Amino acid sequence: MLDLDLLRSFVSVVDAGGFTRAGERVHRTQSTVSQQIRKLEQGIGRPLLDRQGRAVVPTEEGERLLGYARRLLALSDEAEDALRRPDGLTVVRVGLSEDFAAERLTGLLSGLARLKPTLRLDVHCDHGIELRRAFAAGDLDVAVLKRDPGAGPAFAAWPEPLAWVASRRHGVPDGDPVPLVAYEQGCLYRARAIHALEAAGRRWRIAFTGSNLPAVQAAIESGFGIGILAGRAVPDGLRFLRPEEGFPPVPPSELAVMLQPGAAGLARLVAERLAEACAEARPEAA
Repeated sequence: MLDLDLLRSFVSVVDAGGFTRAGERVHRTQSTVSQQIRKLEQGIGRPLLDRQGRAVVPTEEGERLLGYARRLLALSDEAEDALRRPDGLTVVRVGLSEDFAAERLTGLLSGLARLKPTLRLDVHCDHGIELRRAFAAGDLDVAVLKRDPGAGPAFAAWPEPLAWVASRRHGVPDGDPVPLVAYEQGCLYRARAIHALEAAGRRWRIAFTGSNLPAVQAAIESGFGIGILAGRAVPDGLRFLRPEEGFPPVPPSELAVMLQPGAAGLARLVAERLAEACAEARPEAA
């Protein structure tokens, strides 16, 4: 019989791409996770992971087991949730960064809710600073948010490339100081833009403050000023600015899927599906 605890560690190693981050997900040390994988491999009688330095990838047998492992864990978690709640329903509170809300993640969550009759999703869309506060206060079970790279443990995290953009039609506005289109104070992108300009010795002014992504995109496209956006959020009406145009490269932020410590069952399933969707949405995955 397959040990669900060992299967959970195996799935976590595959999803995280290594033993250290997998240990953070399942709240165990790296050595403990390694021992669990060896025990699983011994029980099956075949190697399941190909260890390539610090990175690991599943072998052919590992890939075959992965699908079964996910289904077994999901079924086990669903049964646990159903027994814990008399009405059979599990409410999972999800926070999404507002520019992700209009993309594939809302469709994914809707599809997941239809597939899992015992799952009820409470989805909250907001800016990163508000999502971080809500998650820290325990008001969210799962969150997809933006943050500075390496800002603590996460269920899954990836670098998010950022770039200067300007209107294709109006170009870069003339004048000094540089007119900036930005989110409200507290936004990571706003802070990155200001820091980059000041480090390059350039003066700046806030020409337009937007409360959401469409407003910021529209203001840049209309010629109010330039701004910083994630590469995936640049529509056809905007163009990337090159370093030779006087705008220095901006270090990436980090896209993180957060799961409350000790969360299991359907909350973990939601985090896993969101992590898979975010990984597929990365530029390098395209």
